[in-house]
Amino acid sequence: MLTILPIRYVSDVDASRRFYAGLGLSFQPELSVNVWAQLSADAGALGIHDAAVSKGRPAGTVELNLATDERLEDLAERLARTGYDYELCEEDFGRSIRVTDPDGVTIQIQEINIDTVRTSAASLDAKG
Repeated sequence: MLTILPIRYVSDVDASRRFYAGLGLSFQPELSVNVWAQLSADAGALGIHDAAVSKGRPAGTVELNLATDERLEDLAERLARTGYDYELCEEDFGRSIRVTDPDGVTIQIQEINIDTVRTSAASLDAKG
């Protein structure tokens, strides 16, 4: 199953989490760490990511993202069969596929591993 999960890069994760929760989204603490908050809605979800640790995305940037519980290898096979090039990436949160849509926009489809997320966040905490 794919879940629409746009990522909003922000300068203050807590302030943004409170704002979007105030709009009616539900904060998911079990899927969140200090540099990432995930909120859900009846028809999707929203990721809030600290821009300072985003590897180049400035605050205010929004990225179209999908989260999947499907094996990325199966998704990659489907993309290849339909003629789309993709890149399988190891990320701080787990793995993802990046593919470019017909308008040239890169879409990320991620397989989130919450244990990997927590390990990555702990290493950021130790550095800073």
